[in-house]
Amino acid sequence: MIYIDTSSLLKMFIRDAHFEDVIFAIQGEAVVVVSPLTELEASVQLRGLYLGGNMSPARYLRTCERLAEKIACHPFLIRPLAGKVFSVAIKQHAQTAVHCRSLDRLHLAAMEELGVRRLMTHDGRQAEAARELGYEVVMPGV
Repeated sequence: MIYIDTSSLLKMFIRDAHFEDVIFAIQGEAVVVVSPLTELEASVQLRGLYLGGNMSPARYLRTCERLAEKIACHPFLIRPLAGKVFSVAIKQHAQTAVHCRSLDRLHLAAMEELGVRRLMTHDGRQAEAARELGYEVVMPGV
């Protein structure tokens, strides 16, 4: 089981150098956990691309539909989060020396809340913070 954060999830829909690496890595997983935080952040980033003129309206709508369809199917599993994820993030932040952004810290707290010990990410600072917490980090293609 692996938790996927937004930096890796979006690579499935916005092609870059690691697109195929992410697809291959996901195919090798029995379960890829998606939190509502990942789902929300992906949606916000896609809308930002559209509003910034980097994605046409048609492509934006298609990509949003594909994202919803993809994470509703195996090996993806959407797991709900409790409100205490914020207290877990605050606790982790206080206990670690590695600095990372608030949303990245919330992803790490979500992992703790969901009992997932492996993280797929393409965010170097988040990966460093995850390792400090004892999580295994997978960065396909990096």
